[in-house]
Amino acid sequence: MGIQFDAAISTFTLQTARTTYRMRVDERGRLLHMYYGRRIGRGDLRELYPPADHGFSPDYYPCRRRRGVSPDVLPQEYTGCNVGDFRLSCLVVRDGMTGAAGADFLYDSHEITPGKYTLEGLPCAHDEDSEAETLYIRMKDPVTGLVLVLLYGVFARQDVITRAVRLENAGTAPLRLEKAASACLDLPFGDWDLVHFHGRHAMERKMERPPLPHAITTVSSTRGASSHHHNPFVILCDHTATEDHGLCYGVMPVYSGSHRTDIEVDQNGLTRLVTGLHDERFSWQLEPGESFTAPEVLLCCTPDGLGDLSRHYHTFLRRNICRSPFRYARRPVLINNWEATYFDFNTESICRIAEKAASLGVEMMVLDDGWFGKRDDDNTGLGDWFVNEKKLPGGLQPLIERVNALGMKFGLWVEPEMVSEDSDLYRAHPDWALTLPGRTPAMGRNQLVLDMGRPEVVDYLTQRLSTLLRENHIEYIKWDMNRNMSDVYSRALPPERQGETAHRYMLGVYKLLDRLTTAFPHVLFEGCAGGGGRFDAGMLCYFPQIWCSDNTDAIERLSIQHGTSFGYPVSCMGAHVSACPNHQTGRTVPLWTRAVVAMSGTFGYELDLGRLTDEECDQVRDQIKTFQRYYDVIQNGAYYRLSDPDRQPRYVAWQTVTDTESLVSLVLTHPEANARPLHLCLKGLEEDALYKVDELNVYGVTATPESGDNPASQVGAVCSGSMLMYAGYILPHLIGDAPSVQLHLTRLP
Repeated sequence: MGIQFDAAISTFTLQTARTTYRMRVDERGRLLHMYYGRRIGRGDLRELYPPADHGFSPDYYPCRRRRGVSPDVLPQEYTGCNVGDFRLSCLVVRDGMTGAAGADFLYDSHEITPGKYTLEGLPCAHDEDSEAETLYIRMKDPVTGLVLVLLYGVFARQDVITRAVRLENAGTAPLRLEKAASACLDLPFGDWDLVHFHGRHAMERKMERPPLPHAITTVSSTRGASSHHHNPFVILCDHTATEDHGLCYGVMPVYSGSHRTDIEVDQNGLTRLVTGLHDERFSWQLEPGESFTAPEVLLCCTPDGLGDLSRHYHTFLRRNICRSPFRYARRPVLINNWEATYFDFNTESICRIAEKAASLGVEMMVLDDGWFGKRDDDNTGLGDWFVNEKKLPGGLQPLIERVNALGMKFGLWVEPEMVSEDSDLYRAHPDWALTLPGRTPAMGRNQLVLDMGRPEVVDYLTQRLSTLLRENHIEYIKWDMNRNMSDVYSRALPPERQGETAHRYMLGVYKLLDRLTTAFPHVLFEGCAGGGGRFDAGMLCYFPQIWCSDNTDAIERLSIQHGTSFGYPVSCMGAHVSACPNHQTGRTVPLWTRAVVAMSGTFGYELDLGRLTDEECDQVRDQIKTFQRYYDVIQNGAYYRLSDPDRQPRYVAWQTVTDTESLVSLVLTHPEANARPLHLCLKGLEEDALYKVDELNVYGVTATPESGDNPASQVGAVCSGSMLMYAGYILPHLIGDAPSVQLHLTRLP
């Protein structure tokens, strides 16, 4: 395994446990992509690509008479610009002196090193236990002097290959980048479905799986964020791929800003995927001696289906992307006051919530929006990160001391990247906001976006938030971002560099997050962007968990968390039990079912506990104890989807498995009269091992189940793993509005 170079045939091979990635430098010095897929042995792959003359596909100049050697036909590792490949391009670069757009990269050198490369100013995977190797391939355009450095990080045991690109101006004239993708993946053979995750605010990451047409399909965001609308993670898979079988390719950018992934099926059936920064309104001035680095991309390939691909990403993100000390640490069950009070609170009302929560077993009190500046609604105060002492006399510390005295930790909400027009910060520094000259700006939540590309803005926020964290015993920060970027113009940049504003914004955000998470490692940071509007691998480098969605309706959350699970682990999904009727949908769901859904995440509460009945309070106590009892298998187990909400609308079921135990959860979303049995084939168990049914709990049934269907009668049953996986298991009969089941199995020694 690892990285090999065969000089005899000028071929690079990146070998992982189950996959092979192969490239070749051809006779003209261009780098061709030869293969990525199931692991293969030795052999010269040139025979797969015989010369062929295709009409209107121009040949390289030296081949103009014999023809059949066209950049428009050959599989490319990273494309040039304006040199005869009419398919998707990776790059648009313009000579600053002549205005000509063009680049044709030829192989210069390569280097193989132990360990994993790093990227200056950008989040990227790290080498956790000296597993990785790095391949640098240096290419050069002889006309402009532009150097292309392709970076590959190979995590052989995990079947993950990372890719990134660095562009260096080694010429004498300035260059202007108008597109700079992170990776190109050419798949010359095969027919594929595209799995992508679309949505909107409060309904994120809805999975969709169309077959690729003979056209260009785009998954993108121009919002300055990875967005609620099109998550940057995509999958290409066989038409016949299932959860358990079929070839799948995952492509996950490590970036949180505007992104673009294009997939084209060309005239010969080759599928090309190009991914990276969105090129709309993007440009980057590259003076002689300067360089530009495009964000990293995580590639994973598996022949064993969508579920196996997901589990590879779950493990890798937690192990090699997230850097937080909390990535494996047990996290507290929290109560957030937002849906209980919104902006209307004071020290006493928050303490009453904390006292009630502590009596039920909740471990952390989180104070949400409204604690700072002049902030009684969402129209004012952002940017003024000073305590509003009319609401909180004496500041935060007296409140924190009272919360800590209850045996609870204390957390706080912030939204540092934004500013209100009605704020002292904006009045002092109106030029710090992104607004277009001579125009009134579009407003989201009556707030503007700070120009995070300005060092003084990052320095100000570093100082203000650091003071807040040093002077108060805060152990959790919820970091929100509640509008997307429009009116993108920086008053700190000259006209020719305005196309850099959006990307510089993300670089500034990353710099601020790196400073704070490094300086305050004891603080658990949770990301949020109006819920799941920035749920991506870039944010996970700093935040071990991200608020999954502002939609807390448990039935809606089933779909949201299902889609999220294709790329992201349970341990990073922020999920809470909220009030009913639900504040977003008006739906009523049993309290226990709300808890079962929230347990497939970080778990907490977001409601007024004082409104609960004594019976409901007892349920909350039991829910917290249940979550704590199942914590290890939920947070650290391998995750299996047991249902497809689109194909099996009756219920949603999922399972987590460790070496010693397994937890199966099911929510009945559409009860039926004269219902068929709830039959599940479990996954991830050892075939020859024996498993004991320790607990089988039915929640939220609003009528008496049929006689003889008592769940208690099944507790204590012993079954083989093979029986549970292949013959299956019948769950108790469920009736009522959204009842749920949890089945816990222990592997016998």
